[in-house]
Amino acid sequence: ALPVVEGNQVVGIVSERDYARKLVLKGRSSAATPVREIMSAPVVTVEPKQNLEYCMNLMTNRHLRHLPVVSNGELLGLLSIGDLVKETIAEQAGLILQLEQYIRGE
Repeated sequence: ALPVVEGNQVVGIVSERDYARKLVLKGRSSAATPVREIMSAPVVTVEPKQNLEYCMNLMTNRHLRHLPVVSNGELLGLLSIGDLVKETIAEQAGLILQLEQYIRGE
């Protein structure tokens, strides 16, 4: 996915799904179609202070695969659902290790 930025503001996002559904399936030309005609807008964004659970719930409930991270209107990065799943697995693995150590009295 690619965020679409105008000035410093995120105004849309273009994903493989947008490209396939709005260009390929309709037989449109990539070179002749402006991005604004296929981008998804408005864009759901989060701020860096949002926690992992909030982001996962937002993405799940809104059926999003990518989530721009914005601070003071400026794009900082783009989270994918894969990023969040990987971090969740890492957090759970750490918790399991702590619990195992606690059980063994370490």
